[in-house]
Amino acid sequence: MLQPQLVIGSFTVGDSFFTLFTFALLLVLIRIFAWKPLMNVMKEREEHIASEIDSAEESRAQAENLLAEQREVLKQARIESQTMIENAKQLGEKEREEIIKAARLESDRLKEEAKTEIVREKEDAISALREQVGSLSVLIASKVIEKNLDEKAQNDLIQDYIERLGDDK
Repeated sequence: MLQPQLVIGSFTVGDSFFTLFTFALLLVLIRIFAWKPLMNVMKEREEHIASEIDSAEESRAQAENLLAEQREVLKQARIESQTMIENAKQLGEKEREEIIKAARLESDRLKEEAKTEIVREKEDAISALREQVGSLSVLIASKVIEKNLDEKAQNDLIQDYIERLGDDK
């Protein structure tokens, strides 16, 4: 015999229980076969992301330390280069002063040599002039003695010897 079925709208109570039972079974199966593996994958993903964040933090900290070290090295290099520049300037200044001092000494030495040479040349010229004047005087005197000349003849004779002396040079 047929049992009476409770019908609500186009659904029956049996269909509703079957649907509810199927839904509950589906939830249990999803929880066992899909939810747990999905949660495990999500947990692994979370752990992986956390480890990547930690690794990134370590890398950032290392990069900051390296940057600080590089800045310190750069600072030291700048200090060393500044020191080297200052030393080079001081050395250049010393060399410049030494060159100027040496040039002044050489200039003074050359001046003294030139003065000595001028004095020697002057003395040589005076000595040569005295010799020429002496020989000219002797020559004029001998001519005067040879001839008894009047004043005009004596002047002409002196001028003649002076011209000869100029031609001999």
